[in-house]
Amino acid sequence: MDALPDFKLLRPTTLDDALKARATNPDSRPLGGGTDLTVNIRRGIVAPAVLIEMNNVAELRAIKADANGIEVGASVTLAELSEHPAVRAHYPVVAQAAHEIAGPTHRVMGTVGGNLCLDTRCIYYNQSEWWRDANNHCLKTTGTMCHVAPKSRGVCFATFSGDLAPAFLTLGAEVDLAGPQGRRTVPLDQIYIGFARQDVPVTETQGDGKFFLALRPGEIVTAVRAKNTPGLRSAYDKIRIRRSIEYPVAGVAVALRRDGDTLADLRVAFTGTNPRPVLLGGTKDLCSRPLDEAFYKGLDDLVRDQVMAMKTTFTPGHYRRRVASVLARRLVTKLFEQP
Repeated sequence: MDALPDFKLLRPTTLDDALKARATNPDSRPLGGGTDLTVNIRRGIVAPAVLIEMNNVAELRAIKADANGIEVGASVTLAELSEHPAVRAHYPVVAQAAHEIAGPTHRVMGTVGGNLCLDTRCIYYNQSEWWRDANNHCLKTTGTMCHVAPKSRGVCFATFSGDLAPAFLTLGAEVDLAGPQGRRTVPLDQIYIGFARQDVPVTETQGDGKFFLALRPGEIVTAVRAKNTPGLRSAYDKIRIRRSIEYPVAGVAVALRRDGDTLADLRVAFTGTNPRPVLLGGTKDLCSRPLDEAFYKGLDDLVRDQVMAMKTTFTPGHYRRRVASVLARRLVTKLFEQP
């Protein structure tokens, strides 16, 4: 890694001041813990002239959680979220996902907003600048094609790997956004547009691995919130090459409700597999039945059809798809059998 280039650091103490700083410096980047952004700066992937540190904005630092709902500010650290007693008690999928991110020192620095908006990753993108120069830059930087899928006609297949997004997706979460055009609240799944379909051009609502967030210019995530569902059981797990630091080969969040011996509600979400976190579609058709062989085959079929099998990491795409399916099976079984 090279030394960081020169940049100006702004430290606003109110959200209004932070938004004014963003409007004044359109090419600036918000900075939380910097565990991903500063690495990309060192690699020469991005070079913002202005960084706006968000950690001193008090209204972005709160956690509110009880049996009715959860609301987490964007500047809350991953360690704070994973260790919060009410989050652990009522929203275990969120606490577990936060705890599984990187290593302990990263979690002390990394923030909720940073993980929700984590840059997509690829073996051709997350390399040093000299490596990218030697191997021809990819579509996500300054190149003209995606090396993962050279015939993709200008579509990038870089993969989203944030852990918190699938956890919050299973809770039906919303995000609060703020920018030059004002504030708004949208469903969490609507800010992720990285579909990477070869037969569909990139638009403002259907993007790829390069254009994967539907945030407007200058807009930032300020909070994420969700309501509690009585009787919902939830958990998160992932497979990675190393037990610390490494991004997920595949991460799975599951939330379900049981009604006697049958499944009343099922929500499954994945990360590390597609250019967006994937909330598995079609799970309602698997409910109102016991967890028998037909159920697991139906679950496997949904995963196979919706998880992308592209080699964007050092593991084969088909392996990642298989791992995702196995993790989903394990979590569903574990949660269903809880007393």
